[in-house]
Amino acid sequence: MEADGQKYAADISSIKEAHERIKPYVHKTPVLTSESLNSISGRSLFFKCECFQKGGAFKFRGACNAVLSLDAEQAAKGVATHSSGNHAAALSLAAKIQGIPAYIVVPKGAPKCKVDNVIRYGGTVIWSESTMSSREKVASKVLQETGSVLIHPYNNGRVISGQGTVALELLEQIQEIDTIIVPISGGGLISGVALAAKSIKPSIRIIAAEPKGADDAAQSKAAGRIITLPVTNTIADGLRASLGDLTWPVVRDLVDDVVILEDVEIIKAMRMCLEILKVSVEPSGAIGLAAVLSESFRSNPSWKDCKNIGVVLSGGNVDLGSLCDSFQSSK
Repeated sequence: MEADGQKYAADISSIKEAHERIKPYVHKTPVLTSESLNSISGRSLFFKCECFQKGGAFKFRGACNAVLSLDAEQAAKGVATHSSGNHAAALSLAAKIQGIPAYIVVPKGAPKCKVDNVIRYGGTVIWSESTMSSREKVASKVLQETGSVLIHPYNNGRVISGQGTVALELLEQIQEIDTIIVPISGGGLISGVALAAKSIKPSIRIIAAEPKGADDAAQSKAAGRIITLPVTNTIADGLRASLGDLTWPVVRDLVDDVVILEDVEIIKAMRMCLEILKVSVEPSGAIGLAAVLSESFRSNPSWKDCKNIGVVLSGGNVDLGSLCDSFQSSK
């Protein structure tokens, strides 16, 4: 596919190659349904449970594909990244499987459960300040000192291809899906999903779900260029990143709309996942359900024909202390 005269960072062939490469290592995650949630939403919902993926999130797919794509010389020096959450753990696990080092720059204040995952999987944690500039500066120093390969959380073609395997599986599991709702942050997941799904089924709709306190994707779509927010404020800690130059063209061209959610709607969706689906989902993972149930989606005539909706539950790494606090404050 073409964007501004250049190919996208991934395509259906690279996504299928990723699928074959990572198949021995990743879980083929289940699709759950709920008559109760179908009734509440007025649609047929199919929940792709990436919260059950290794590492607790879809991120393992992209990290695994990136690590397995390295040549022997690159792999020997290890991999590095800067991440506050699921990519950090995913890369640590992918590196552990290959028996190579993983250097993870983690900003102070990252969720404890996600930092614990990095350590559990054998990653070396290097702390930075919470700002993106500090993260990048520390990561640059790590790369210079170790000679390791930077695996960006989303702005990487191998990572995007790996994330696209979510859609390959989902459309194989449930052929009648006409719409997929995907959380959006840096855009790696939704780029891979959009490229795979629209190649397999060109009529399919791809809708992004984004928190109001980090709505840079919606602003970028409206402006026709990448908008970076100086500050983000949302309970969905996994959805605070900005689009990259590899993910933006796909989001610009192939994502049909962005639904913006308030934190209170996200918390309500988390509770429904827990109480009705019996699945523990982090705020970033629950936002797709929040989107389906939102008034802005339900009242939009453009989406009245969305009958069979795939909802990607992208991750399940919940800080239980924060979750209890959130449930209390949302009452």
